[in-house]
Amino acid sequence: MGSTDLEEFVAKVSERTDIYSVVSRYVSLTQKGGRYWGCCPFHSEKTASFCVSVDKGFFYCFGCGAGGNAFKFLSLIENVTYFEAIKLQAQRLGIDLPTKRASPEEERRRREEKNLLKINELAQDFYHECLINTARGEVGRKYLEARGITAETIETFKLGYAPDEWEGLFNELIRQKFTAPQLEAVGLVAKRKTSSGYYDRFRGRVMIPINNIFGQTVGFGGRVINSDNKETPKYLNTPETVLFNKRNLLFGLDKSNRLISTAGAAIVVEGYMDAVSLFSAGIKNVVATLGTAFTTEHAKLILRYAKKIIFCYDSDEAGQRATIRALPIVQAEGAEVFVIKVPDGKDPDEFIRKHGKAAFEELIKGAEPLVDYRIKYVLDHTNHDTISGKIQALNEILPVIAGIKENIIRNEYYKKIAAALILDERVVEEELNKVSSQAKVPEKQFAAIQRKKLPKQKFSKRQCACEVVLRMMWHETDTLSYVLSLLPQDIFSEPQQEIISWLKNCLIQEIRPDQINAARELSDEANAELSRILLAGADEPRDMEMNLFYDSMDILRIAVLKKKYDELLAQAGKYTSSHDENYVELIQNSLKVKQEIVKLSN
Repeated sequence: MGSTDLEEFVAKVSERTDIYSVVSRYVSLTQKGGRYWGCCPFHSEKTASFCVSVDKGFFYCFGCGAGGNAFKFLSLIENVTYFEAIKLQAQRLGIDLPTKRASPEEERRRREEKNLLKINELAQDFYHECLINTARGEVGRKYLEARGITAETIETFKLGYAPDEWEGLFNELIRQKFTAPQLEAVGLVAKRKTSSGYYDRFRGRVMIPINNIFGQTVGFGGRVINSDNKETPKYLNTPETVLFNKRNLLFGLDKSNRLISTAGAAIVVEGYMDAVSLFSAGIKNVVATLGTAFTTEHAKLILRYAKKIIFCYDSDEAGQRATIRALPIVQAEGAEVFVIKVPDGKDPDEFIRKHGKAAFEELIKGAEPLVDYRIKYVLDHTNHDTISGKIQALNEILPVIAGIKENIIRNEYYKKIAAALILDERVVEEELNKVSSQAKVPEKQFAAIQRKKLPKQKFSKRQCACEVVLRMMWHETDTLSYVLSLLPQDIFSEPQQEIISWLKNCLIQEIRPDQINAARELSDEANAELSRILLAGADEPRDMEMNLFYDSMDILRIAVLKKKYDELLAQAGKYTSSHDENYVELIQNSLKVKQEIVKLSN
């Protein structure tokens, strides 16, 4: 697509985008005056410092410094590039992306990926139709019914059944003009080892489509129903393909992301049938890993929607070990971590089928914080009656305690540990201090927000004046030449100088500066600074705004003149004789500058 097509596309999406509608999907906003306020989704806070201005089209957090327009917000909250954020918003608005003139190789890859997605879509329809409308699917229907899976849930997840046939799906897709290598590339068929040809990978299994966050089917999981072969795996996933990477996928997230955001927490289970059962019972803020360990990528996916992650793995030893492995990962990403231990050695699916939704909600309410779970696990798995056991327990528990920033909470935990291990509190405290001094606890932040927090001190009069002048230059670009004729650009901070240079360039090119161009052409730091400045200013009437601008110009001109005055006096001080012509000239010039300062100050 040409640059004109792209600009028209961005303009079209921008015209139909309301920043309040975008942000309020993720943040609870309250109107105060002409703006909306809420707790920032990019850092932990209890007092709302996150501001949205609908008329200006900007957001800014006065706590962590994140700022920009609606697309910048989307790029940060969804952890995608700026242009991907525009495409995501276009998709939500139903606006088609213009066709790009790609290289032949790019065009070939795009067509092939589109074909693979189409194959998965058709396979999903084949399995779903087989489950709900054929005699072959009766065994699958009975299995799901026995597990309490409702017809509504079957339709929501497009659950299906792979008939116990070697070439059922293969023949169907070949009839639709797809090739055997394509079906193999997407992981639906495999080559025969003892003869030529291919066979269906999934046979005699209930089929669970696995979608990416955009709802596209990228793979499948299959649960075997009847098999006398002990070597047949109970669960079988699509192998790794160009579409399917288990490290970057969470089952059900495309269905539950908004519900996770509303609930403020995500429940993570081990298997997709656990997730389907919970969802069917009404616990819908749930996702599942896909037969792989919980990864950093998984944590980041969830943290787009909620800060709280509740692990509910199987309560057997393997499930507990998996939980312990996952905890440091989510803690390092800044999540609030809790753990549900399902009683009676059951998995979530078994528990909710036996006890129901209300009983599971009680388990959620009683979820243990990360530290408590870790302490109990270590105490249960070490012989802490011995000296070596006590040392081992301390070595495993203290690094977790060291990650707690609140002194009061940390102190309570070391007292609890001391009591549990029958150790002197001072010994535990000393060991904790050693660990704390050595530990490098990751700062709680998103990968997309890697900037320093704003200083807590109040802004100086000069800083405020710089902001007032910049706001005026943004709204009235004609004032730019006036400002720069009276003030050197270096009186402004570096991010502000970048904004001014960009405004100058817009003026030269006769382009009206707007939030879209600012987000595209300014650095993250300058873009956030612009958002802060525009949102920090009061919405004054025009006459008051102009008076404030001229007053601010006087403040900055005085600052420039005072610097010049000091420099002239410093130069004059180098002369030993007051009769030297250069000395006299410097003093005269300094007096002129002094008079200008007095004049501007009155």
